[in-house]
Amino acid sequence: MSAMGLTYFNFFQSLKASYRRCLLYPNGGYAYRDKSKSRCYSVYACSKKPDQDVFLNSKFDTLLDSVKWDEKGLAVAIAQNVDTGAILMQGFINREALATTISSKKATFYSRSRTTLWTKGETSMNFINVYDIFLDCDRDSIIYLGKPDGPTCHTGSETCYYTSVLNFLNQSQAEENDLAMTTLYSLESTITKRKEELSVPQNGKPSWTRRLLLDDKLLCSKVREEADELCRTLEENEDKTRTASEMADVLYHALVLLALKGVKVEEVLQVLRLRFSQSGVEEKKSRKAQG
Repeated sequence: MSAMGLTYFNFFQSLKASYRRCLLYPNGGYAYRDKSKSRCYSVYACSKKPDQDVFLNSKFDTLLDSVKWDEKGLAVAIAQNVDTGAILMQGFINREALATTISSKKATFYSRSRTTLWTKGETSMNFINVYDIFLDCDRDSIIYLGKPDGPTCHTGSETCYYTSVLNFLNQSQAEENDLAMTTLYSLESTITKRKEELSVPQNGKPSWTRRLLLDDKLLCSKVREEADELCRTLEENEDKTRTASEMADVLYHALVLLALKGVKVEEVLQVLRLRFSQSGVEEKKSRKAQG
């Protein structure tokens, strides 16, 4: 159990104790049979023979029973980008949709208008590949933490959340490209816009970001300088507010460098995520092998 709720990856680590009778799919995966339906859902791969009966851990039922489904048997599910933290979309799910998502690792929802399951991307091919699932403390809201294959919104937008209420109230009409971004990605977006404006002549003194974008040597010297100042906060035992300030400078200048190289923060975070499953020694060896 984590502070955010129950993660189903941790849950499945315990699927080796007591089981209840169910079917085994020909592909070698355990299947879960919903209490109220005859349909079975493949859960995970195993090494048993297809013609054998298996018993699935009763905790799977306990997990689904623990969700506070409403009077229609539904709960809210939110899809979130595992790397950027961006909220991609929100939909409704039932027991079958949750079981299907666990099985397929593709974000699956329940359509109230069509009264059927639907998997995000089944038409557009822009699937949301689920890495983990979290339940909130009240068990009435669920997060699909995953990686989208492409734009999530049917409009072609990265997420379904692109209209700022505050901007709408302060302007005659809302901007349709004002994505809900975290602080880091808002900064990246601003730097990207400054890069796009480089071809446009400007009067007066250029901004600091523009100067950095136009001068590789200046940018690299600042990255090294800010990194050194960050280290000095440790070496000279400065207070943590100073460390936070210096780290902010490092991040800003590093983001400018990434923008020049055409590298997104999301790509960097994806590299970090993929390293979680291996030790630092193994990771360094793989770099040498690739080189």
